[in-house]
Amino acid sequence: MRIAVLCPLWEQVPPPAYGGIEAVVSLLADELVHRGHEVTLFASGDSVTRATLCAVVDRSLRTSTGLANPQFYEWASIASAFVRASDFDVIHNHCGEPAMLFAAFSPRPVLTTCHGPLIVDSQVIWERYTGYYNTISRAAKEGLPDRNYLGVVYNGIDVESFPFCGEKEDFLLFLSRISPEKGTHIAIDVARVLGQRLVLAGKVDRVDQEYYEREIEPRIDGDLVRYVGEADASQKRSLFSRARCLVHPITWPEPFGLVMAEAMACGTPVVAFRRGAAPELIHHGETGFVVDDFDACCEAIRQVHHISPHRCREHVATRFGVSQMVDGYEALYQRLADGAHHDDTRG
Repeated sequence: MRIAVLCPLWEQVPPPAYGGIEAVVSLLADELVHRGHEVTLFASGDSVTRATLCAVVDRSLRTSTGLANPQFYEWASIASAFVRASDFDVIHNHCGEPAMLFAAFSPRPVLTTCHGPLIVDSQVIWERYTGYYNTISRAAKEGLPDRNYLGVVYNGIDVESFPFCGEKEDFLLFLSRISPEKGTHIAIDVARVLGQRLVLAGKVDRVDQEYYEREIEPRIDGDLVRYVGEADASQKRSLFSRARCLVHPITWPEPFGLVMAEAMACGTPVVAFRRGAAPELIHHGETGFVVDDFDACCEAIRQVHHISPHRCREHVATRFGVSQMVDGYEALYQRLADGAHHDDTRG
């Protein structure tokens, strides 16, 4: 099958550090090629992929300088894919609403994978979208239309690339963007109540700089709370494998949460707030704990020594591996190639 995969240009594929969508797209494109599909990846020019790469910009937008309007490059990348739509059997969109606008002009079916929640202002686009879509969790379906919904395909990770470790060190880990919705301040509060060392790892986006300077930076003492910056692929694997547990006190309905799967792949339990897809990723009481409030979070961390690291690894390998994800997308591609109906709400 001939497949066009559209990826945002903000990070390269695969991302050197943080970049959930780009990490998923990298694994998807490479495995599709491995399975014999003809894949064209529309991404930044510094991407590394087994697919045929089509790029309108040499470097990821985050690392490019002097671009007054970087979104123009994303629009150009999307347009370059749809201009060639007849060359493909399916166009798989990971760029969200901007690419959805082009679906009405495409002679080939369009599948949009929703990596984020519905934004109120995007309703006008959804009302006019003629393609199909899937979500990356059951929770992510909330608020989205039934029309042209093809079901859930969970994100996958390369489980074998995450080192398993059954012996843990005595520190808690927070690994994510440093932002209010990720609950960085809550993780610090938990560490202080428990008297447990906490390692913070993550990038600070411009929009979160004030939050970091006001709520986080003054509480980093280098002893109880230590900040190591944005972890690259190697460093995050080291942190995941050694941590006593991953603390994930999200305050928003996160559609998936790759860090939870990655931590469990290393044999590290996860304690997360009951938001978004957390209950779908964590097997409560077996691979971690899903909690409803701050006090329950603290108590759950006191109990993580009861969680089997081997069970964590097994859980991820059987549910969130690359093979499971690509099997799911191949099935959706085939449904589209066979002519899925526009009122198809199965999944």
